[in-house]
Amino acid sequence: MKILALGDIVGEKALAYLEKTLWQKRRELEADLVIANGENVCDIHGLSPRAADALLAAGVDLITSGNHIFDRRDIHAYLQDSPAVIRPCNYPGECPGEGSRIITSPEGWRVLVVNVSGSVFMDAMNDPFRAVERELQQNRRRYDVAVLDIHAEATSEKLALARYFDGRFAAIFGTHTHVPTADARILPNGSGYLTDLGMTGPVESILGVTPADVIEKMRTHMPRRFTVADSPIRAEGAIFDIDPVTGRANAVLRVEF
Repeated sequence: MKILALGDIVGEKALAYLEKTLWQKRRELEADLVIANGENVCDIHGLSPRAADALLAAGVDLITSGNHIFDRRDIHAYLQDSPAVIRPCNYPGECPGEGSRIITSPEGWRVLVVNVSGSVFMDAMNDPFRAVERELQQNRRRYDVAVLDIHAEATSEKLALARYFDGRFAAIFGTHTHVPTADARILPNGSGYLTDLGMTGPVESILGVTPADVIEKMRTHMPRRFTVADSPIRAEGAIFDIDPVTGRANAVLRVEF
């Protein structure tokens, strides 16, 4: 089984790009499932119901998110009802939505996807280690393969979580920092791993944002409205080749298109 994971989708133009290209790329890569982080689709911060529906129609099977998922109020009710959009599992239980979902591959394999937010250099959240453990225990015997999206700032925290859960997830990848890392590998106990998938967004940018906006903010420390950069789009992510019988990864390969 092959799972394509795409990094943070930044802006409406990135969404339009996936609408044009994703189904074809999915066929080329022979991907059985596609997972994408969608929390930055709408004006860099947030996801709308319309954008979520468009991503799912474009070929994404499940949308993960992160610290900006509640930026738009119109997504709150959608999160409660949608089986294809999740938020980090270490948000308080009173928050809308779920921290994991089970999706089914075309061959019938049950894939548990868990989303967690980091706690280092991020908003204060519940312990990510205990939160992920809870999701695994609550879904025990209900899935064949598990996947973990770690939406975190610190590479050390992503690595720590990956090492701790190595062997219990077939695929573990990081999102949030929008820069792809060069450490795609199989961890000692069989989990496929990549510290950060990168982003699906404008190439000539600073993390998807117009460079002048970011530079001015850093130089002056004055409030500045960030806008999505206007440049060609590139999708970044990784393809995880997984043995659904053992629940381990055979290979991890970075993908750009």
